[in-house]
Amino acid sequence: MSKLLNTSEAILIAPNIYWVGMHLENDPFQCHPYLIKNKNESILIDPGSMIEFEETVRKIKTLMDIQDIKYIILHHQDPDLAAAVPEIEKLINRDDLLIVTHSRMSLLVKHYLIKSSYYEIDKEDHKLITTNGFRLDFLTTPYCHSPGAFVSYEPSSKTLFSGDIFGGIEHSWDFYADETYFLKAKLFHQEYMPSKDIFNYALGKIEKLDIDLIAPQHGSIIKKKYINKLIEDMKNLDCGLYIEEKYNRELIDTIKELQQKEVALKERDLLIFEQSKRAEIGEMIGNIAHQWRQPLAIVNTSIAILQEKNRLSSLSKEELSQKLEKIEKRVMYMSETIEDFMNYYSPDKEKSWFKICDAVDRSLDITNMQEANTHVKVALLVEEEHRYFGLFNELVQVLVSIISNINDIIKIKNLTDIIISISIYKESDYIVISISDNCGGIDDNNLSKIFDPYFSTKHKSIGTGLGLHIAKKIVEENMQGYLSAKNIYDQKSKKIGAEFTIKVKNES
Repeated sequence: MSKLLNTSEAILIAPNIYWVGMHLENDPFQCHPYLIKNKNESILIDPGSMIEFEETVRKIKTLMDIQDIKYIILHHQDPDLAAAVPEIEKLINRDDLLIVTHSRMSLLVKHYLIKSSYYEIDKEDHKLITTNGFRLDFLTTPYCHSPGAFVSYEPSSKTLFSGDIFGGIEHSWDFYADETYFLKAKLFHQEYMPSKDIFNYALGKIEKLDIDLIAPQHGSIIKKKYINKLIEDMKNLDCGLYIEEKYNRELIDTIKELQQKEVALKERDLLIFEQSKRAEIGEMIGNIAHQWRQPLAIVNTSIAILQEKNRLSSLSKEELSQKLEKIEKRVMYMSETIEDFMNYYSPDKEKSWFKICDAVDRSLDITNMQEANTHVKVALLVEEEHRYFGLFNELVQVLVSIISNINDIIKIKNLTDIIISISIYKESDYIVISISDNCGGIDDNNLSKIFDPYFSTKHKSIGTGLGLHIAKKIVEENMQGYLSAKNIYDQKSKKIGAEFTIKVKNES
């Protein structure tokens, strides 16, 4: 207790560490400078204002030559801590005197007309080591209560010089804190710490230290037996903005409003998700229908021929075998189509190397292009055997969509002498698949819309408007490639057909 201590003298609080302040009568806001004796590299901590100046200097001189002070630590920039520095500088009178502080504070304390150089802790690895090996560690505690605030830790004696943190307002001052000190510290921190969150950030750093003694700038010195309990109590303390009634009420109202908005957003997102999934399912069903239409027509035709020839007893075993094989191929493709689209959004689909020519052959076989129409010639132009790492069936579906559209146009317009050219070649870093025809091209008004979902110029019994849309999604989203279409013209600028171009990265 201060009543039992002679505060008119410097008081040893830890090995080579002294309190060199003064007791201010009837002042609840006690300020405490400290001195660390370290030969001719001694350290003065938070020297105070001109109110304590004479008494602080007197006590220092009873312990040592004041010119042995090489460092002055300023934990923040307030006048109750730093105002006396210019006068102390004159007494120390050393060219190598350093003001130890944070760079955010050196910009401010210079306005006291301090002339010494600065040792900015954030530029010095947050530590100070003197030539004889004495060490101090610095921990930043931003906005407690200054942007550049920090605390100093002396690991040998396990003493923490805590600046404003752990300060107290005491009408009846005790030099050493007792078990009731939290009530005094509570008043100080409620007023001078900006918020519970910021204060707890600083406490989180401090509680990791092994501390035997806390020496704050205000209040009472705290011994080890009270430290852990005091920190725990401090963590639950509402301070600064949180104790301002209007702010607190507005904060709670804002939090409630945000929570209500969050609930509304979650409900909206769930509705959008459900709508999106329904759209995806509808899109998938529409695309399956598009992919099935051609093989189903072939299956139905084959069955009708078989039935008619069987009725006339003109069906040979060889033809039966051929027709059944054709039906089996189409049914297998339809089965694979279901599986492919069920897994369309699966991220773990297994990819493999395959020949692009094989995918083209498979798509021509599925669409039955040449076999079903004697007026169609398919010209396959391949520079070399190109391979691609991906999903074989996805590329087949893309090609089937494009070729089926050409087939539909041939039937709708009743065209003859049709040539479909399929080219596979390398262009820079891409493998290009070009599919062109001489079916008269695409209406210029529709060219920019053909990949839009549900856009179709065909009767709904023939098209859903999803085939090319899904094809583009497969190429550009799953294969990271490009799918485009353009009209082609002869030398007299007459539109003669259309060209679809697929570009995929050449990874071989």
